[in-house]
Amino acid sequence: MKPPNTIQKLNDRRLEDTGIAEGTLPSLKAGVLLTTSLVSALIMLDANIVAVSLPAIAQTFGASFSSLEWVISSYLLSYAALLLGAGSFADLCGRKKAMVIGLAVFGLASIACGGATSLLMLNIARVVQGIGASMLLTAALAVITRTFVGPERTHAFAVWGACLGVALTSGPLIGGVITSFLGWRWIFLINIPICIGLIWASLRFLSESRDENAKRLDIAGIASFTPGLLFLVWALIDGNERGWGSITILLRFAASLACFLVFVTIEISQKRPMVDLSLFRRPTFLGAVLAMVGYGATAQVMVFYLPLFLQNVYGFSPAIAGLAMLPFALPMVLAPKWSSQMALACSGRLVLTVGLAITFLGNILFWILAGNHLPYAIFVLGMLVSGTGAGILNAETVKVIGAAVPTDRAGMASGIASTARFVGILVGVAGLGAILADVSHRQFLSAAQAAGLDSQAANSALSHANSSNSMGALPGVSEGLQSQLHLAASYSFASGFAVAGLVAALVAAASSLSAFWLIRSSETAPLGGSTNRICKIVDCPIP
Repeated sequence: MKPPNTIQKLNDRRLEDTGIAEGTLPSLKAGVLLTTSLVSALIMLDANIVAVSLPAIAQTFGASFSSLEWVISSYLLSYAALLLGAGSFADLCGRKKAMVIGLAVFGLASIACGGATSLLMLNIARVVQGIGASMLLTAALAVITRTFVGPERTHAFAVWGACLGVALTSGPLIGGVITSFLGWRWIFLINIPICIGLIWASLRFLSESRDENAKRLDIAGIASFTPGLLFLVWALIDGNERGWGSITILLRFAASLACFLVFVTIEISQKRPMVDLSLFRRPTFLGAVLAMVGYGATAQVMVFYLPLFLQNVYGFSPAIAGLAMLPFALPMVLAPKWSSQMALACSGRLVLTVGLAITFLGNILFWILAGNHLPYAIFVLGMLVSGTGAGILNAETVKVIGAAVPTDRAGMASGIASTARFVGILVGVAGLGAILADVSHRQFLSAAQAAGLDSQAANSALSHANSSNSMGALPGVSEGLQSQLHLAASYSFASGFAVAGLVAALVAAASSLSAFWLIRSSETAPLGGSTNRICKIVDCPIP
């Protein structure tokens, strides 16, 4: 046992390293936790606050559905592609510096988003927003890990997770209220005072820290991974309009594959890679990463599509649509409490398998309820089930990934987990959006032609149907026919959403099965640590 004076020296050294004076430690630690939690919440809020405003943006710019997908995807693309590289930048140049730079970039890009005069300008500004956001999350997590130790760290991450949960669940509601009463531009402009306040807080409460072992940025890895994602998402979004078998789409898929192969080759050849690919040889780690991708692509992606569904199918205003998201949002806040209790008695393998199975059930309900055009009071059932699955998976996927690697690789594992989550969301937005658009467009064109419109007029009506409540702008269309086309647009969107829900259910089922076969219950033992627990079918060891 170390003598008291040695312990005191170690504590003094830790305080000195974090830049926090002992006398003001509690208040400064609270400031550090509040700052890093709000910075992380800002990222999550901006990722989903935009979804409820998409119909209003479409009306402003006369945008098609595939064009609208880029408003979401451009942000997620730059964020997901640069997340690992941004973590390396923070380790090399300093976490505090990375956070301040990220907030400045994010704030300036928000000004450009709010003042955008075209959809192209908005999408470019969203890319820059994603670049700023990628620098924030990794820096915030590193600051929390460095500042808090032991039980304090557990509490700190609980507060951090709660802030993210509030941001995730309140995003559609806040976005709907702002869009209804101030206009969609203010969902971006409101970031400006927030960023200014967080920059001040970062300078006031955070101390600078670096990873002394970090030597350089993996520029080659970033330069190959980023275009790989870009070409993949570009192909998925434009596949319907250009044709999946067209030379343009096939070349994009080929370019994406080539970039990812180059990325793998680069990472394998480096002594200190941005991504240690040897981790994927561990079945538990691989299964947990696939579960994270499945979670993003089939559960969290619904945060983006449900507000569109509620507005286009039920005719809700943005504010009411945000309020109507609560049956999906509230279980995402409450379910982590249930999953943490499950983790005391069940392995991570069981928790992830069950969470993905519940997500499968929720998406099956979306398929049935939306496909039969049932009222909102019944559709709520699917939202409750899907939100529960998402809430269970939100924290448990990160825990299982972290438990599957040695502690000295925890930082890299965290980066891979965050990247996998947003890659899943990104591919889900693009892939499910392509399915939704294809089904709804074909069904609407068929209904429009059956109503008496020729092919040209039906396509004109389709372009107007992409913007909510704009059918009246069609020249020479009677009031009765306009009403009929509005109904056709609502039904066709519901049918497209239903098919997208079915595909999401199949992906969730595949992810659940992969979690069952790959994750080892012995490596993800329950926190209670009982070795004599009853085998729970999916919690049994694989022979």
